[in-house]
Amino acid sequence: MTAAPLRMRTARFAELTGAEVYGLCRLRVDVFVVEQQCPYPELDGRDLEPATVHLWFEDDDGAVAATIRVLDDGDTRAIGRVATAAAHRGEGLAARLVEAGIALCAGVPVTLGAQAHLEGWYARFGFARSGPGYVEDGIPHVPMRREPA
Repeated sequence: MTAAPLRMRTARFAELTGAEVYGLCRLRVDVFVVEQQCPYPELDGRDLEPATVHLWFEDDDGAVAATIRVLDDGDTRAIGRVATAAAHRGEGLAARLVEAGIALCAGVPVTLGAQAHLEGWYARFGFARSGPGYVEDGIPHVPMRREPA
């Protein structure tokens, strides 16, 4: 028996149902706070900004398999909160979401703060290191930027 296909979804916060908000936040907390042991303010207010776009994959039951968000930072956009549920890693979901997020940013530079061990993974999407590394929540990160094509 094969698993039902996952659907990619895109919405601004005002368009999300309560269950969708819960699912997105739950996955992000499961990955970043619990799995990576980073107590940080997950609810940072940026999800609520009218220009923020949430992208995610869900199954037929509405369970979130992977997610990202795209923020409007004025002259640039930022991709962040890239998370994939452990059961769905290796399926290419995050890559598909990042590609879709980049497509939303056509003509505008895109930035992100990558965990250092993922610098090469983000480079395949055209991101390049844009400054010195730093430590955030005990994990080495690097700032990265992608110029518009």
